[in-house]
Amino acid sequence: MSELISSILGLLGALFCFIAALGVLRMPDILLRMHASTKAGTLGISLLLISAAVHFGTFPVTAKVILIIIFMFIANPIAAHVLARAAYFIDIPLWKGTVIDELREHYDQKTHELGSDQNIPVKKTH
Repeated sequence: MSELISSILGLLGALFCFIAALGVLRMPDILLRMHASTKAGTLGISLLLISAAVHFGTFPVTAKVILIIIFMFIANPIAAHVLARAAYFIDIPLWKGTVIDELREHYDQKTHELGSDQNIPVKKTH
């Protein structure tokens, strides 16, 4: 029974990793690519690790899997946020279909500072 559960979890994890890779290839800009890779990739790797924990069924393996998954759920969103923010600040172009850019109102391109609405005037670009 544990082999069946392990196999199903492994296949689901591989499917989510494939979806993440497909999203990286197909999405039009860096922010959407990072979204696809962090969301589906984290879930895919977590399912693969759970599959390994079910397969081996020992406490040391299960404890390591739990710690790795906790670390990934903490580190992946933070890393994606930092990379996306850096990409935005060095002015990597957004997809032409991007409708909302909430950061534009708070970011001063000259000083590279983020601020509130009172510190940095709202810039109309339309």
